[in-house]
Amino acid sequence: MTRSGKRDTGPIGRLWHLLFRQQLPLEHETAMFVLVNVLDFFATWRLLTHGQPGDRVFVESNPIARYFLYGWGPVKGMLMFKLALVLIVCGIAQIIAIWKPETASRLLNFGTLAVGAVVVYSVTLFVRHM
Repeated sequence: MTRSGKRDTGPIGRLWHLLFRQQLPLEHETAMFVLVNVLDFFATWRLLTHGQPGDRVFVESNPIARYFLYGWGPVKGMLMFKLALVLIVCGIAQIIAIWKPETASRLLNFGTLAVGAVVVYSVTLFVRHM
């Protein structure tokens, strides 16, 4: 107990409070970026699993994503690859937001627009090949 009567939780408790109790900078931008990436995952998954087995209409064109997709499978490989990318970009944006929130906001907004364009393109491809 401290003099004020509050329980001292130590450095772990203070870190937990710092990370999870305060408002996240750029919550809206981060949420939109994550949402668009979830849509991208489902659109890509639907395109790659569309059609009969062995009759592959669509293939992954990104060689790094292709490695994870075909090496580890659509759920484990592709999902983990996408999740890692989202976590890295969001982490970098949050670090940048400490000093330059406007730059971090632009980064997340640009990422959201870029991935959103990929989602629109994926949906267009799917509709054309139904």
